[in-house]
Amino acid sequence: MSAQIQQIFTFENAEQQTKLIGVNDNLIRLIEEGLDVALHARGDQMTIAGEAEQVALAQAVLHELTQLIKHQITVSPTDVVSAVTMAQRGTLEYFGDLYSETLIRDNKGRAVRVKNFGQRQYIQAIRKHDITFGIGPAGTGKTYLAVVMAISALKRGDVERIIITRPAVEAGESLGFLPGDLKEKVDPYLRPIYDAMHAIIGAEQTQRLMDRGVIEIAPLAYMRGRTLDDAFIILDEAQNTTNQQMKMFLTRLGFGSKMIVNGDISQIDLPRGAKSGLIAAQNILQAVNRIAFINFSSADVVRHPVVGLIVNAYDAAETAQLANKKEQTAHGFSHN
Repeated sequence: MSAQIQQIFTFENAEQQTKLIGVNDNLIRLIEEGLDVALHARGDQMTIAGEAEQVALAQAVLHELTQLIKHQITVSPTDVVSAVTMAQRGTLEYFGDLYSETLIRDNKGRAVRVKNFGQRQYIQAIRKHDITFGIGPAGTGKTYLAVVMAISALKRGDVERIIITRPAVEAGESLGFLPGDLKEKVDPYLRPIYDAMHAIIGAEQTQRLMDRGVIEIAPLAYMRGRTLDDAFIILDEAQNTTNQQMKMFLTRLGFGSKMIVNGDISQIDLPRGAKSGLIAAQNILQAVNRIAFINFSSADVVRHPVVGLIVNAYDAAETAQLANKKEQTAHGFSHN
């Protein structure tokens, strides 16, 4: 364990101090938790205490957040978590670049920007390629950013419609027992898509565009036999496609269209024995031109910091379980 040290960070003015500390110290608490340091503000100064390396990272994070405030950007908990994560990964020098561009303004007029390096790569891939695969855990912003890019393309006139789909495979319930037709049955599972639409353009505008057929949200089965020209097409929960469904979907791509395929290969709900079309696509299409694969990790999670810790904990438990099975097999024991 390294020696404990203390350093002083000085606020330039009262406004900067208020915005950096946050409501009920919520922002500095995130830095404390993320970097294992202790922060104490008194007057125009803040003491940072902890191991030398962590204190240096905390200083750097505070400096980067200060730059945001100087550019009239309101610092949110998500911004702090992103800065802390990038500091830990050694990519903090790129933090300011994330704020150099506004992707779109949401329904409340707030600027929507990428939140980490992984998201930045994802956005760049979508711009440069016809088909982009976003693969990684929940909370990395894949679905939300895909919807942001789709609405941006629609507003610019690059596409004439947005089509969002997902396979009708559910976790723990049978669609047959739910009331309504196939679309009504699958709508509850498309809730994250609706939430993203409502956040960006509002519920009323979303409904108007859906009524006019400009936005179509439908189960994957509805895509069969169609060719989709001048459209921005998003396939969500792609880990639950079969190989045949994935091939069917990808070959719907028409002229003037873009496709985004998102999924989390650790959350496959397919029947036992069925292979994921997303995993197959990773292997088959890796070297194909105009197709990009962006892999997110738990470090790219932009929800509450504990979500990333939960993902890591489950990953560690699964790894330990696999190791245990291998060990028992090696010793000739059967696993009950």
